[in-house]
Amino acid sequence: MSRAEQPSRRTVLAAAVAAAVAGGAGPARAAGTGQPEGAPARLVDNRFWTTYADWRAGTAKGVRAVAGARPGVVIGGAAGTVDYTDPHTGTTAAWEYATWTSPVHRLAVPSTEAIASWNAHTPAGTWLQVELKGTYSDGTDTPWYVMGRWAAGDQDIKRTSVDDQTDDKSSIWTDTFAIDDPATGLRLTSYRLRLTLYRRPGTRTTPTVWRLGAMGSDVPDRFTVPASTPGLAQELIVPRYSQEIHAGQYPEYDNGGEAWCSPTSSQMIIEYWGGRLTPEQLAWVDPTYADPQVCHAARHTYDHQYAGCGNWPFNAAYAATFDGLQGVVTRLGSLADLETLIAAGVPAITSQSFLEEELTGAGYGTSGHLMTVIGFTAEGDVIANDPASPGDDAVRRVYKRREWENIWLRTKRYNASGKVVSGTGGVCYLYFPARPSARQCKALEAVGVR
Repeated sequence: MSRAEQPSRRTVLAAAVAAAVAGGAGPARAAGTGQPEGAPARLVDNRFWTTYADWRAGTAKGVRAVAGARPGVVIGGAAGTVDYTDPHTGTTAAWEYATWTSPVHRLAVPSTEAIASWNAHTPAGTWLQVELKGTYSDGTDTPWYVMGRWAAGDQDIKRTSVDDQTDDKSSIWTDTFAIDDPATGLRLTSYRLRLTLYRRPGTRTTPTVWRLGAMGSDVPDRFTVPASTPGLAQELIVPRYSQEIHAGQYPEYDNGGEAWCSPTSSQMIIEYWGGRLTPEQLAWVDPTYADPQVCHAARHTYDHQYAGCGNWPFNAAYAATFDGLQGVVTRLGSLADLETLIAAGVPAITSQSFLEEELTGAGYGTSGHLMTVIGFTAEGDVIANDPASPGDDAVRRVYKRREWENIWLRTKRYNASGKVVSGTGGVCYLYFPARPSARQCKALEAVGVR
């Protein structure tokens, strides 16, 4: 299971938000869609730039939009050159760069948190940076916050989050923008994203970015959520991998497999969609290790600042390095949302934390753990591929519906010492085809993802 989350990893929502908990677990909806009368208030706003028109609408300095089956942006002519000193190697190198800045997106859900995610191809000699600048409900602006410096490989730069970013109203906690004190009523009301593409000077190589966006949310403080009614009995056949069989392997990546719940879960769903690694890509892994693709996933999701493999956007970006796949980070509002996705053949990776006695049959407690939801039983219980299992054959688990939905959707909980700590409030990764079917599109739109 995951290592204990450090204080700088996730915010604890500081005080109760002035919102009723009852009904607060309604489904997330796409920004701009209508809200049925009497429905719960929306908690999540997703905005992603993916189309040729989207890329043309931004402000370009040295980038150009490219059309085709998967529109994106690339370096056209560099806007300049800059020196970058990698904080994890001490190496300074010159890089050509170009930028794309999104139009301002006004959040349909004035938000306490925001998480960016992106899908890109970064060939050797290239990398990218994603930044967010927002406006608060008091009319003031945030600084440009770095949400990630990323490359698919680790030879040119070490992919990294950036610590110690704050303006005394909000802070960046690894991969998450968060209002410092939501109880004041302050919210993020709009934002822009700035994408910077880098390449070695004098080359024509370029990164390509196909998807860029962010999820804003305002999930009220809650220790429990309303019980949902089962609505689906279906199970998807998803590969099963244990993180535990990798304990002690490659300790340079967060002390080895004991902490690899996120990349292990990612690899399961990547392979469900047909993603495969070649023998050449796996040649660096000790040939005596089982499931070498899990080792590869850990290396290629590792955040050198966080010193772990659980950076949410880095996992989504890793999934999108496989041909024909894309990935996003979002929040869902209920198990009904998960049922909608499962019915369309889309599994999900969910983040939760719990004491051992709060999840019957788990056999452990955790301050942060990722697992893959693959279906529901006839009784409505959750079928999960849980990587915190002793071997691949033990990964499939069935967890009680009521217990599982609460540990996933709550934002507050008591730890083993009785202290109030944070929960993830429905965070999940969704990986799906670059060209989803009509049924998959409908399911994704129903949970707010386009």
